[in-house]
Amino acid sequence: MANPTTVEELLAYWPGNIPFKGSLVSDDGSCMCAQGQALHFLDGMSADDLRNLEQEEADKRVAELFGISRAHAVLLRIVNDRQGGAPSSVIRNPEQVLGDQAHVVLAFWRHLDRMTAKDWAAARATAWDAAGATNEIQGAAVMRANGFPFFFLPLFGFADPESVIAADIK
Repeated sequence: MANPTTVEELLAYWPGNIPFKGSLVSDDGSCMCAQGQALHFLDGMSADDLRNLEQEEADKRVAELFGISRAHAVLLRIVNDRQGGAPSSVIRNPEQVLGDQAHVVLAFWRHLDRMTAKDWAAARATAWDAAGATNEIQGAAVMRANGFPFFFLPLFGFADPESVIAADIK
């Protein structure tokens, strides 16, 4: 097969032309990972271009080339050639990699791509608070022994770890 020029040709190319692992392109430019091959064959990037490309930008460009989410592009990068049929299966048959709920995972990833900066800020703030509350639950005995009040648990409507259990029983 000649060098692929379309997504479908690249997907057909991969099973017989295993991508290089570890970076977008090897030091000598002769080997490329799945993302590197996509950017080289489909987007015309040279080995030097690939060496100078930040990974976050590569993820974004690969997502655009394939019409997939950024998280899906990251999965392509991570899987590369680690299991049979990969990396083509990451795109053509994602359930082989993600399991029977692949369609839900892919939909969620598309949702993440649609989130605004404000959405992400809210998610980040909540994630840290939830982690803090979890930490308080795990360290409740130490906090009580040292006379420290709970700070994060009340943000979720719980005075202490016992009130979490009480709410769970209801």
